[in-house]
Amino acid sequence: MGPRTHLPPEIQLAQRLAGNEQVTRDRAVRKLRKYIVARTQRATGGFTHDELLKIWKGLFYCLWMQDKPLLQEELGRTISQLVHAFQTTETQHLFLQTFWQTMNREWAGIDRLRLDKFYMLMRMVLNESLKALKTGGWEERQVEQLLELLFTEILHPSSQAPNGVKSHFIEIFLEELTKVGAKELTADQNLRFIDPFCRMAACTKDSLVLHNITRGIFETIVEQAPLAIEDLMNELDAQKGADEESDGDSESLEGECEQDLPSHGLLQVRVTVLFILGSVHRADLETDKETGGDEDSSEPVLQFDYEAVANRLFEVASRQSTPSQNRKAPGLSFPGPGPACLSPTASADTVPLCTLPEATSARRRALELLPTGVTEGRVSWALNSSRCVPRMLWQNHTV
Repeated sequence: MGPRTHLPPEIQLAQRLAGNEQVTRDRAVRKLRKYIVARTQRATGGFTHDELLKIWKGLFYCLWMQDKPLLQEELGRTISQLVHAFQTTETQHLFLQTFWQTMNREWAGIDRLRLDKFYMLMRMVLNESLKALKTGGWEERQVEQLLELLFTEILHPSSQAPNGVKSHFIEIFLEELTKVGAKELTADQNLRFIDPFCRMAACTKDSLVLHNITRGIFETIVEQAPLAIEDLMNELDAQKGADEESDGDSESLEGECEQDLPSHGLLQVRVTVLFILGSVHRADLETDKETGGDEDSSEPVLQFDYEAVANRLFEVASRQSTPSQNRKAPGLSFPGPGPACLSPTASADTVPLCTLPEATSARRRALELLPTGVTEGRVSWALNSSRCVPRMLWQNHTV
C-alpha cells in the first residue's frame, strides 16, 4: 500500500464542509474562519482564485445540505460574515468574486425546494459586502472595485450570470444599500452606486434585464422620493440656520423671481422639489387618501439628487451605441428640455410638470416640509422656470 497523499488544506476543508453530518460541517465552518484569519495575516499569505473556488464549492454544498429554516438562516449569516475574516481588501474582493462565480456556475442545478435559501445567501453576502465598505469609510477605490466586480460578474452582457441571479440581484440591491448606508451616504455616492445599472440599461439587449432594472432600481427611487423629502428638508433646515443672515432674506427671495436661488440649500430645494413633485404616482396618492396619509416614514431612505439621476440617464440614453428600444423604456425616455415645455402648444410629450394632476396634491405635501421663507409662489416660479422632468419621474403619463 502506497504512502497516503496529503491534500491541500482548502480541499480538506471543502470536503468536510460538504459532509453528511451536521456536526462535521459546523466544525469545518469554524475552522475555515480561523484558517482564513491566520493565512491572510501573513505577509506572504492570501489565496489563489482556484483555492477560493474550491472553498466556495464546499460552502455551497454546506448550505445545500442544511435543513430547517432557522438553521439555514444562521448558517447563511455565518457564511456571509466570512468576508470580514479576510485581513486585506484584495482577498476580500477575490472571496466575493468567487462567490458570484460559484452561484453562476451552480445555479442551474438548484431545485425549486432549495432556491429560497440561496436567494437568502445572495442577499446576506451582498449585505456583508456593503458593510465591509461601510467599515472602510466608503473609501472611493473600494467602492469602485466592488461595483466593477458586480457589474462584471452579474450585470454585464458577457457575464455567465443566469437570469435568476441577475433578477434577484437587481431586486435586492437598493434594499440592502438602504439598510447599510441610508443614514450616511450622500446623493453623489448613491448616484455612483446606481451607475452600473444606468450603464447596463443603456447597453443590454435583454428586454427582461431592462425591465428588471427599470422596476427594481429606477421605479424604486421614484417610489421613495416622497419619503426622502422629509429627510432632505431636515438637513436643509440645519444648513439654513448656519447660513442665513437675517429675516429679510426670505422677503428678497419672494420679490426677485428672476434671480438665481442661493447655493446653500434653497437651490437644492428648487431642484429637489421640482423632481420630487414629478415623481409621485397616482397610485401612491390614492393610497394616501385611503390610509389618511399615515405612512410610516421613520426608516431612513436613500437620498438622491433627482436632477443628477435624470441627467445621467439622459447621458447614457443619448449614446449612439444605445439600442433604440432601450431609449423608449420608461427609465430612459425623456421629453425635450427647454422653453418649449412652457408653450401653450406644447405636445403631450412636453407637458410642464406643474400641469400634471399629481403635482397639485404633491405641491401641497411638499410645501408643508419646505423651510420658512420659501413660499408657494416661489415654488411655482421654480417649477415654471425649469426644464421638463424626465418621463421616468411621471411615467403614468406616457403617450
